[in-house]
Amino acid sequence: MSDDTVTWRAMLAETAQVVADRPSALWLCQRASGYEAEEFINELDNLVTSRAATHLHEMVRRVLGGEPLQYVLGRWAFRRLDIMVDGRVLIPRPETELLVDLVVDEVASRRGAMVVDFGTGSGAIGLAILDELPIGHSTVWMTDVSEDALDVARANVAGLGRPGIGARLVQGSWFDALPKDLENSIDVIAANPPYVEDDDPDLEETVREWEPSLALFAGPDGLRDISTIVNGCRSWLTPGGLLLIEFGSRQGEAVRSLAASAGLVSIEIVQDIAGRDRVLRARTPR
Repeated sequence: MSDDTVTWRAMLAETAQVVADRPSALWLCQRASGYEAEEFINELDNLVTSRAATHLHEMVRRVLGGEPLQYVLGRWAFRRLDIMVDGRVLIPRPETELLVDLVVDEVASRRGAMVVDFGTGSGAIGLAILDELPIGHSTVWMTDVSEDALDVARANVAGLGRPGIGARLVQGSWFDALPKDLENSIDVIAANPPYVEDDDPDLEETVREWEPSLALFAGPDGLRDISTIVNGCRSWLTPGGLLLIEFGSRQGEAVRSLAASAGLVSIEIVQDIAGRDRVLRARTPR
């Protein structure tokens, strides 16, 4: 089906057969149509333009070639946001939303809070924090070593509108990215750093092939970057400041040990929605 004599209802049915997944087919057809979700349902009996059909067929070709649906669509939902994503950044995942919950809970009653989102990638974590706090409530420093990733984050900041005034995007590796005058003044550091072991046999092949390796792999034990953040945070956080780091589900005890060795206190391992160890929560001594 490639001309303007076919309805979106028929196109959706055919696409669902081809990709063997109706939800994916629905997202692809919505994207090709240019309509938002609720609008698309009202357009099902309208005819598909040749231009929209061409766009849809190209997206289907990419999906069948193994490219992640999120990259094909060019955007993905994260909490209340519609985040632009492509092969320069990791795909936002539901378990990472836990970091946003923990940050917002920490700073909601503390206007003027200073937050760092290390390894921001698409900007999903930092922008979700700004979106869920009152405008002007907090400043979020969003860092990444990849300038390509920061280009994606900048586009997402622009798409956020007025809440984006609290975003500060800087390029660099972990603490090297931050201005020196932030030392001992940060209330929360949140990070979803690389934590995959270099030879992890359980990593999905699609992830290995398509998502940026710079944002995935962290040495033989997957702890290289987590260790850097844990060991450096006391010079930057306020007394009693909060450190939050996402990690792999089998790394809980190793991460807990790193935090204790670094002199952090109130150390907790927080589980994600699936009940797996997922986030280190720890504080600097007061």
